[in-house]
Amino acid sequence: MSTVPEEAERLLESEPVMAHLGTCVEGRPHVAPVWYRYVPEEEVVEIVTTGRKLANIRQNPRVSLSIQKDEAGKTRWMVSLLGTATVVDDPDETAAARRRINEKYDAEPAAYAENTLVQVAVGSASYRTY
Repeated sequence: MSTVPEEAERLLESEPVMAHLGTCVEGRPHVAPVWYRYVPEEEVVEIVTTGRKLANIRQNPRVSLSIQKDEAGKTRWMVSLLGTATVVDDPDETAAARRRINEKYDAEPAAYAENTLVQVAVGSASYRTY
């Protein structure tokens, strides 16, 4: 049985909107925008990141992602994901994921070369359309 409903998968893959990644270390939450790519056959979200987000994930892999599409100030849909993040310290895997994500967001393939791949295995998902 799939953790992510088919309609939520469609929304996640539909267009390049921002996700907000929530991490938490020592009881202090941190939320930051990220680009992402959803991999439906694995129910995994790929992000490439650095800095505080990456440091927090290394300490506590439990994360959340909130993705929302707005038009003219009105919400059209939202997807919330909870999962477990894994830092992938392989430079080749990171470069390949970075290219896929950058392509989705129409960025140069080599942009953000300092970032590291994080794969979030989705544990639960909810969504809503408006």
